[in-house]
Amino acid sequence: MESRTRRARRSRLLSAILAVLSPIVRRLPLSAVRAAGAVLGHLAFHLDRRDRRIALQNLAFAFPDWDARRRKATVRRMAHHLGTSLMEILWMPQLDAATLRRTTAIEGEEHLARARAAGNGVLIFTGHCGNWEWLAAAVALLGCPLTVLQRERHEPQLNRFITKLRSGFGIRTIDRGSTAAAREMFRAIRAGQPLAFLIDQNIQAESVKVPFFGRPARTPIGPARLAVRAAAPVIACFIERRGGKQIVHFEEPRFLTRDSDPAEVTAWLTASIERQIRRVPEQWPWFHRRWRDRADAPPAARQPPPATSGTDSGR
Repeated sequence: MESRTRRARRSRLLSAILAVLSPIVRRLPLSAVRAAGAVLGHLAFHLDRRDRRIALQNLAFAFPDWDARRRKATVRRMAHHLGTSLMEILWMPQLDAATLRRTTAIEGEEHLARARAAGNGVLIFTGHCGNWEWLAAAVALLGCPLTVLQRERHEPQLNRFITKLRSGFGIRTIDRGSTAAAREMFRAIRAGQPLAFLIDQNIQAESVKVPFFGRPARTPIGPARLAVRAAAPVIACFIERRGGKQIVHFEEPRFLTRDSDPAEVTAWLTASIERQIRRVPEQWPWFHRRWRDRADAPPAARQPPPATSGTDSGR
């Protein structure tokens, strides 16, 4: 209950910040927005002792060979990154195709095209790496009519803000807890509209324990079950801030059949997320309790077999 109350309080605070800053930020140059975000993140690093402590503990587990100084420096850079991302999100209504070309590099777009060409729809998987809202907007601006599944946040105003932001790019949002969610997702697949999922957090959902930095972590299995049932290809996609640019990277797709193992697919996708986090660890929210067991969640499914790198259909 304490954790839920804390999350609700955090969401209300964030909503208030968004309401005040959004009209101002949209009028500023992107470089100034990012600089202000880094300052905001620096303040958060010093003020939010609880999340800083959790982040340091998680980094110590994930990178046991790092010394305390390196872990602290990474958490500081993480705070700067999250502050910058927040300010970028406020600025994003100004993002269009021309601005995307100036600010964002796209790598592996041919992999997405190959997955879409299969004709069974496509499920795009990512984690909370980099600025994931910028990633969704970038995919949509590439001419990909994206549908995103989201878990409902504790603050309705924050839900409305994010949903409205996405809709400005033609992104459709489905609430995970809605009664029509499954029907809407299958409708999107049948229409050939890519579905996007974030699967790197421990949430109240049917899950499977898969390896994550060498330790079993509860991971939602529903999206992989959906992909297997639809025999749809899956593709991992990530974004990272590199210098003054956003870099979007699509990995090679994996083509599933109805005989594919959803647990193994979930483990394979989680391994892709882990590789991305290892590349730029400061661009992932280390204060999330990724490895905890949840008393409010359904029992985890069985452990999957080791993840493989090949395709299921041999295509």
